[in-house]
Amino acid sequence: MGPIGQHQKWSHGYFSFPKLEGEIAPHMTFRGKEHLVWSLNNYLGLANHPEVRKADEEAAAQFGMAYPMGARMMSGNSKYHEQLEQELAAFVGKPDAFLLNYGYQGMVSIIDTLVDRNDVVVYDGESHACIIDGLRLHMGKRFVYKHNDIESARKQLERAAKLVETTGGGILVITEGVFGMSGAQGKLKELVALKSEFNFRLLIDDAHGFGTMGKTGAGTHEAQDCIDGVDVYFGTFAKSMAGIGAFVASSEEVTNFLRYNMRSQTFAKALPMPMVIGLIKRLELLKSKPELREKLWEIATSLQQGLRERGFDLGVTNTMVTPVFLKGELLEATALTMDLRENYGIFCSIVVYPVIPKGMIELRLIPTAVHTKEDVQRTLDAFSEVSEKLQNGYYKENKFAVA
Repeated sequence: MGPIGQHQKWSHGYFSFPKLEGEIAPHMTFRGKEHLVWSLNNYLGLANHPEVRKADEEAAAQFGMAYPMGARMMSGNSKYHEQLEQELAAFVGKPDAFLLNYGYQGMVSIIDTLVDRNDVVVYDGESHACIIDGLRLHMGKRFVYKHNDIESARKQLERAAKLVETTGGGILVITEGVFGMSGAQGKLKELVALKSEFNFRLLIDDAHGFGTMGKTGAGTHEAQDCIDGVDVYFGTFAKSMAGIGAFVASSEEVTNFLRYNMRSQTFAKALPMPMVIGLIKRLELLKSKPELREKLWEIATSLQQGLRERGFDLGVTNTMVTPVFLKGELLEATALTMDLRENYGIFCSIVVYPVIPKGMIELRLIPTAVHTKEDVQRTLDAFSEVSEKLQNGYYKENKFAVA
């Protein structure tokens, strides 16, 4: 079953495939008990915003879930799909945009479409799984550089530049705007600066940065003042927009090439109208209510400052993503997580080897605009207690079991 599935008999329903019930909010029900939840990418709190709920409901009542029928290219286009594309393109600073049915599949398909066997891809070593899977479809060469290491990126670009002299292809550099596990920003501005030495196009996956980063929330490329240097911008709706689907934005030439050549979209049914109209409303709120983004950062800053003041290691995060690194083995990690859930009512994600090195535990917290300072304080107190238990060997001596 692979490294995750091999533990499914005892982890299913608790560590994997857990059921969080009730309205999407910081406080939800897990296995019949109230929990403070830090595992939802509902960054701006739009999932249950009353204007969003109203837009979704009215669109569903008017159009149903089937409309439009067919793929966009054949019979599934609408003025609303085109309106959303135009508004997204303008917001992220690109001439054109193209809607995608899913985020993960979208990135896989973008890579598959943009490069052929003559092209070379240079990518960050900690790229998301969707990027890695897209590269698996690439029949040409690919070179990986050390995570956020610009000198390593330069060396790989040197290799790529020599290779394309013989293949006649081009170079595509891929990184993330915000790395979702560590919270680090990709070094976009430094990569853009490398264009003075090498001829390449830059594609960024800004799933976590879209709506959260930058002065207006346009993304990490806005935050780093390098909008023009990013050639292809990819954002998803599953994070700050609390929806489903994604988009890619670029020049009209590149966007139209993707629009007419992405097989995953050409042969897939268009996004349902309620989702599209709901996304138009979400984007409107994202742009018109900066207070939502300000509240997100207020909570994130309070949480991170409080954790650091108590001696916790948050790694290199410089975004709202909040990883907490502890020293411990797998059994200690599961026991600590169960203690947090069962005795403190706190639900957060747990990350262990092979995602991070052996002997380390990562508890990943995702702050949102709808969390409160009281939620932060409750979490700080709980983390201090479980950290002390971990250091004292409590989780080695006490056996926790999933009921």
